[in-house]
Amino acid sequence: MIITGVAVLAGCFLAGMLIGEFLGLLMGVDANVGGVGFAMVLLVLVTHRMRRAGMLPSATEQGVFFWSAMYIPIVVAMAATQNVVSAVAGGPMALLVGLAALVAGAALVPVLARIGGQAEPLPPLGREQEMEEVA
Repeated sequence: MIITGVAVLAGCFLAGMLIGEFLGLLMGVDANVGGVGFAMVLLVLVTHRMRRAGMLPSATEQGVFFWSAMYIPIVVAMAATQNVVSAVAGGPMALLVGLAALVAGAALVPVLARIGGQAEPLPPLGREQEMEEVA
């Protein structure tokens, strides 16, 4: 059911927000630190696990896909509203954390590229499919 997909998304969002609030408290910051990002990672992990266990029917998957497609532009809009100038003016911590995230992301690219192994190449397009792509 589509509603189950929305429930999965909502659960991941709430869990991510709680993690972000808790991380903010640990850091001594009166803010949610990365809650939306944690929610997105949780959504990917939970749906992957559900798919492997056969607990993600097509209709549920469609619900997750629909709302996750809506979710990403919202995250981008939220990130665009952050006051980067104030963060940098507040001290070197923002620059160090940003640099650490950049290094960690770059270091994980080879690891993520190996996930799933090699796939077989797609078969060549037939004449009819080539004409459809041109049109």
